[in-house]
Amino acid sequence: MLLRLGALCLLAIAAAQEPPAQPPSWYRPVHGVHLTGWGAGSPKVRRTFVREMKAAGLNAVVIALKEYDGYMFVRGVPLAHETGAFVNAIPDLPACVRDFREAGIYAIARIVLFKDNHLARRRPDLAVRQSGGGIWTNAKGVAWVDPYRRELWDYNLDIAVRAAEAGFDEIQFDYVRFPTDGRLSAARYSKPNNQATRIETVAGFLAKAKRELGPTGVFLAADVFGYTAFNENDTDIGQRIEEMAPHLDYISPMVYPSGYHRGIPGFRNPVEHPYEIVRESVRLIRKRSTHATVQVRPWIQDFRDYAFDRRIFGVKEIRAQMRGADEAGGAGWMLWNPRNDYTAEALRSKPVVARTPDS
Repeated sequence: MLLRLGALCLLAIAAAQEPPAQPPSWYRPVHGVHLTGWGAGSPKVRRTFVREMKAAGLNAVVIALKEYDGYMFVRGVPLAHETGAFVNAIPDLPACVRDFREAGIYAIARIVLFKDNHLARRRPDLAVRQSGGGIWTNAKGVAWVDPYRRELWDYNLDIAVRAAEAGFDEIQFDYVRFPTDGRLSAARYSKPNNQATRIETVAGFLAKAKRELGPTGVFLAADVFGYTAFNENDTDIGQRIEEMAPHLDYISPMVYPSGYHRGIPGFRNPVEHPYEIVRESVRLIRKRSTHATVQVRPWIQDFRDYAFDRRIFGVKEIRAQMRGADEAGGAGWMLWNPRNDYTAEALRSKPVVARTPDS
C-alpha cells in the first residue's frame, strides 16, 4: 500500500452566497482522508501516517473497518467469525484508535453495509436473489445482501457498536442503499421492492442505529449519492435526504464531478465545473435537511476522471471542490482516492510517503 500525502492548501474563502446556519455545539470541521484497514493495523504505518497528516494540515482519518467485499476487521462479531468474514488486519483496534486520537486526529470508522459479496455467498438466504433462482449479482459480478433483512441490520450494528467502544469518534455507514447496476428487474427481495419500502428501510436502519449507538456517544454519518441533492425521489436506492437527516449527525454526499453523468442544472459538463458541482450539491442537501441538526460534509474527488475526458484531478480541481464545500456551508470535506494516493502541493513542498512493512 502506497499512500502519498502532500500539501492540501485551501485558498482564501469568499463570503458564501447563503450564510451557513449557526452550527451545533458538537460541530467540528473535518479535513480528512481515507485509510485502509491494513494500513491502519500496522503501528509503524499509522504512526508515520499521523505525523504526515499533521504536517499536511489534516485533522481526520476515515478507517475502513468493513469493505464492500464483505471482509471486516472488528474482532468478536459472531456472524463474521461463523462465515469467515473476519480478517485480523487490525490486531489491536483500541490501540489503533488511540494513536490517532492522542495526536488530536478525529477518528471515523467506515462500515460498508449492503454491498457484501462474501456474506451473500456464504449465506445465500440473506442475499438478493435472482428471479429464476440463485444469487443476484451486479454488472461486475458482485453479490449484495438484502437490505430488508433485519439480521443484516443487527450484524452491521454489532460491528458499529464494537467500533464505538474501541474509541472511534464517528461511525460512517457506506452503501446504505439498494443496488444501482446490473439486471435490477431480475433482483428479488424478501419484501416488495418499491420507493416507499426502500425509503422506509434505509431510514429505519438509521433510526435503529441512532438508538443503539446513542449511548456510546459516537457521532453517526452516512454516505449518499451526490444526485440525492437534486432528486425528489429516492434515486431508486432508498436514499432521500428528508427521511435520512433526522437520524444522522453528518451526511456525506459523494460529490465527485465524475459521478454526475447528466451534469446538474446549468452545468452539463461536470468535470469542467468542480466548484459548482460541489457547491450546489452541498447547498441543496443543507436546504433539504433544515428540519434536522445534521451537518453536510462531502467526499470530494482526488482521482483521474473515469467518465468523461479522463483528465487528472489536480490541485486546481481539488481546491475548487474544497472552496465549493466551504462556501455552501459544509462541515469540512474528505478526499477520496481508491488507491490512497492523494494529490497536494501547497502545505508541503514534497510528497510524503507512508509504506506498509512489506512494500
